[in-house]
Amino acid sequence: MTWIAAVARLRARREPGVLVTVATVRGHAPRDAGAKLVVGRTEAWGSIGGGNVEAVAIDRAREMITAAEPEPELMDFALNDKVTNRHGVQCCGGTVAVLLEPLPVVRAVAVFGVGHVGLELARILARQDLDLHLVDSRAELLSEERLGVLADAVAQVHVHHTPLLPEEVLAELPPGTHVLIMTHDHAEDAALCDAALRTGHLGSVGLIGSAAKWSRFRKRLATEGGHDEAAIDRIKTPIGLADITGKEPATIAVSVAADLLRSFETAGD
Repeated sequence: MTWIAAVARLRARREPGVLVTVATVRGHAPRDAGAKLVVGRTEAWGSIGGGNVEAVAIDRAREMITAAEPEPELMDFALNDKVTNRHGVQCCGGTVAVLLEPLPVVRAVAVFGVGHVGLELARILARQDLDLHLVDSRAELLSEERLGVLADAVAQVHVHHTPLLPEEVLAELPPGTHVLIMTHDHAEDAALCDAALRTGHLGSVGLIGSAAKWSRFRKRLATEGGHDEAAIDRIKTPIGLADITGKEPATIAVSVAADLLRSFETAGD
């Protein structure tokens, strides 16, 4: 498996990892500069030459995987028989510098409702390194032509057309997915809020709308849904930055995106 495929596998599994690269080589070494190894919690793919260098790099990579906020590191190795190493002797005669780069689990965001605001929000979030799920019951809003503005996305975009029950998508979302509810139908929004509170693996839940809308929803979630106050308080509404008051779709989208990204920073998520 290539290192690129290994990184993609970790991303798809939503597992952290470390990319290990031979940064520089002087003299003789098992692998040339540029050789790569991908380390996961229990697996590793590729090779930077085996022996002590690779074993120490894997050990350190797995320590980084468990660290709260790992930073890239550069490790230096002297490959001679005078150096005592944790995993034996490598006496190729050269020196090697190895770069270890953390591969964190990427964030995931699901936007339910890809109308005017939803599409503008998708355009902004698509510029971030995340998994972006776009969900709508209206097929025409998810057409290739309409979503063509996301063709150069940095994010991995996943499109879900759900003509009957959009809330069914919630169970399919990756663990920790942040959910933003902004469909065209208040009944659909209400059903999504109820289902989101019943789906234990999600991250934050945000709802677009007015105070009057939320007052009605809150009452229904308590009386018909049977949710307690603590559960209902998981839903954030209104979403967006309070001091951005414009009502144009693009303005609302900027506000919502900024609020979400700020929450990522403050939560260290």
